[in-house]
Amino acid sequence: MTNVEEVRRPALPLTGPDDLGPLLERVGEARFVLIGEATHGTHDFYAWRAELTRRLIAEKGFGFVAVEGDWPDCARIDHAVTTGADPFDAVYAFARWPSFMWANEEVLAFCRWLRDWNAARPPGARCGFHGLDVYSLWDSLRAIRRYAAAHLPERMESVMRALYCFESYGHDPQQYGLATRMVPDTCEDEVVHLLATLGDDEFGVRQNAEVVAGAERYYRAMVRGGPDSWNIRDAHMADTLDRLAEHHQAKGVVWAHNTHVGDARATDMTAAGMTNLGQLARERHREDVVLVGFGTHRGTVVAGDRWGAQHQVMPVPPARPASLEAFLHEALPGRDALFLVPPPGLRAGWYDEPMGHRAIGVVYHPERERWSNYVPTVVGRRYDAFLWLDETRAVRPLHGEPQGDAEPETYPTAM
Repeated sequence: MTNVEEVRRPALPLTGPDDLGPLLERVGEARFVLIGEATHGTHDFYAWRAELTRRLIAEKGFGFVAVEGDWPDCARIDHAVTTGADPFDAVYAFARWPSFMWANEEVLAFCRWLRDWNAARPPGARCGFHGLDVYSLWDSLRAIRRYAAAHLPERMESVMRALYCFESYGHDPQQYGLATRMVPDTCEDEVVHLLATLGDDEFGVRQNAEVVAGAERYYRAMVRGGPDSWNIRDAHMADTLDRLAEHHQAKGVVWAHNTHVGDARATDMTAAGMTNLGQLARERHREDVVLVGFGTHRGTVVAGDRWGAQHQVMPVPPARPASLEAFLHEALPGRDALFLVPPPGLRAGWYDEPMGHRAIGVVYHPERERWSNYVPTVVGRRYDAFLWLDETRAVRPLHGEPQGDAEPETYPTAM
């Protein structure tokens, strides 16, 4: 194992927003900065990610934020922050489990800052806030139906066929304006026709149609099992990111879990047949991408003890021995630090040593820390920069979880 001095020497101080300056220099002219988190339920990850994003927007001209959230929910936030409305109602309205990911004080504070930032700028120069994820099948279908009814009445039959296909086959097709009952094995044909019907209509409704198409593939893959559902989800997020960059003609910031942001090729995910957003972004955009990871040694976190359960504040015990987190804690006890990954051949050996790297999902069992929750990682290949926060505390949700409102869990665990 590397001597701790080889960790201490490149460790930059991380005490306030000004300490992010070296990271902004590393970003340079990159078009995409993907910022991770080791768990969705940690205040400090959200707070530092927001600080970095504020500086990227204000000093580097980034024009949109894209998060691991649903398109319709984030569209409400986008409307608020670009029109001057208080985003509280839009942030509070996140209801799909786990709502604490986005309906929290930390996201609200950032969105209010973004609203104020945009207020001083003309409409074409305002920074957007968008969702990348694939889960909002029903909300997206309803949004398409509302749009078509108002603007495309001549295309309503295609929209209603897609809506009916996803509904229970026991429903009367006349309820949807259809003449005959359909009992398909898949809704793929209806979704393809829906995409063709909408063509190049308004960007938001077109993206809702892309969500429907992605969700159809995602849920079919979940039934089969294996890594395909994960890969479909991350490919959808990567495609959405590219569409947003084209739509805004701007640089973008991404907020997602480390398991989506950090390059999958530097973990055991590749051996399991999985890719992720970070890998796809690097493959598509090369030097125009900067991947930023987070880690912590101990603290508290918000999570559920099962999928769909009420969230709660849980302890995060000290990292298990021989993990990346235990190694950094030993070298920097009680200290937070920023690491900028040097090029191969110019960096200390620990950057290229495989180590377990903690990844806490929305379902968490602290008592299993000794044998789960760690992803084998080569940190120097997984990230371009890494923010180390020795002790962290739980995020602050705005409300509890609604009962019985949970999408099926993704493969292998939901991040």
